[in-house]
Amino acid sequence: MPNTKSAIRTQRKQARRRVTNLRVQRGYKDAARELKKDPSPENLRTAYKTLDKAAKKRVVAPNKANRLKSRLSKLVGSASQNQTAVKTKPATHKKAKSV
Repeated sequence: MPNTKSAIRTQRKQARRRVTNLRVQRGYKDAARELKKDPSPENLRTAYKTLDKAAKKRVVAPNKANRLKSRLSKLVGSASQNQTAVKTKPATHKKAKSV
């Protein structure tokens, strides 16, 4: 239990901040989870936005936010490469028989 009035006020302030910080943290984790399920540029934009907001509010360290954004963008890049590889078929060339 806090002993002084200022300690009581600090405890109340910390409780309010905790609720806000947990909400922001849940937001960027949900955005990252959605991006991992469906790696699309729209989901990447949403994840970037939530991570930048979390870093601005100091809920997550700026370098951690940058690291997560980098990893998520790699995920989207590899997913788009896999989709194009599946869509395009390799060209098969038949050699003409020499007579």
